[in-house]
Amino acid sequence: MTRILITGMSGAGKTTLLNELARRGHETVDTDYDGWVTADGAWDEARMAQLLADHLDVVVSGTVENQGGFYDRFEHVVLLSAPVEVLIERVTRRTNNPYGKTPEQQAKIATYVRTVEPLLRRGATLELDGRQSVADLADTVERLLD
Repeated sequence: MTRILITGMSGAGKTTLLNELARRGHETVDTDYDGWVTADGAWDEARMAQLLADHLDVVVSGTVENQGGFYDRFEHVVLLSAPVEVLIERVTRRTNNPYGKTPEQQAKIATYVRTVEPLLRRGATLELDGRQSVADLADTVERLLD
């Protein structure tokens, strides 16, 4: 039984890592998609509680204001981090998510690295460098799942 949360700033590589884990046969949920986040930017708490009650082995990704309320239901909280310059470069060229394309959004990302990422770091059980290859990151997360 292992539930893992992958968290981090936009552009850290959460979706790419989740896609690789899904390709390897693991159950994954990317909360950036499919209505997991409510209009106020928080997880739909009832839906997340149900997911975690129903799935003993799942890797979830997301970064929302109320995620800390679920930390006790995850065996591992993995912070995926990268320097702000890397984050901005990635969000600029990605095609699967429109967030981060404008100068205003990029400024928010830089602000969140200074203000939110330290909070995520305090709640994390492990921090991984998002500049590592996706294969190496997935290998590390798979070891946590074993």
